Amino acid sequence: MRFFVDSGNLEEIRQAIDWGICDGVTTNPSLLAREEKDYRFSIREISRICPGPVSAAVLSFDEAPMYREGKDLARIADNIVIKVPMTIDGLKVCRRLTSENVRVDVTLCFSAAQALLAAKSGATFISPFVGRIDDVGTVGMDLIRDIVTIFDNYDFPTQILASSIRNPNHVIEAALSGADVATIPFRVLESLFHHPLTDAGIRKFSSDWESAAQKLPVKKVIRGEKAS
Repeated sequence: MRFFVDSGNLEEIRQAIDWGICDGVTTNPSLLAREEKDYRFSIREISRICPGPVSAAVLSFDEAPMYREGKDLARIADNIVIKVPMTIDGLKVCRRLTSENVRVDVTLCFSAAQALLAAKSGATFISPFVGRIDDVGTVGMDLIRDIVTIFDNYDFPTQILASSIRNPNHVIEAALSGADVATIPFRVLESLFHHPLTDAGIRKFSSDWESAAQKLPVKKVIRGEKAS
């Protein structure tokens, strides 16, 4: 399973890429608004930092302006993926853009029926929002499993991008469920490195080594001799 970092912060993205485990970036207008920078400038900078796919969301919801925005954003860099909403107009734009070899991520997916429509529209990625589904009292990962089954039944090339990831367990469940990608907030991505037993083990090894080093004999050097 590939990891994308879900962020609009350039320093977070640089760190995630530097760790060597991040394969792409997803972002959205809300994340980028927090950075208080020009929208297209931010997308351009992210695409320079990350060699993998970088999502860039359209800001319109009607077909004609959505299509124009998608074409404009796709010109920024070759690794841009255009993010469109799961609506009738969004899927019409998805079909138009993919027919022109522009990669598309259909976002705000909350049902298997929506995922099926996105796949039939030629989407490169479909983004089910598992955390938000959990928030309304159902199990988001059940949706991932349903989509995996449907896509496997018909060999759809659309990749399942598990989104709205809230914690490390979501990441593991997405991997177990067969998602192609998990897009992960920086704080959750960072937390995957840590486990209390790992931290305790490092402290124990360090303490044992320091104790052993203090007991090592120190060879006295006689004047005129070279230390060996």
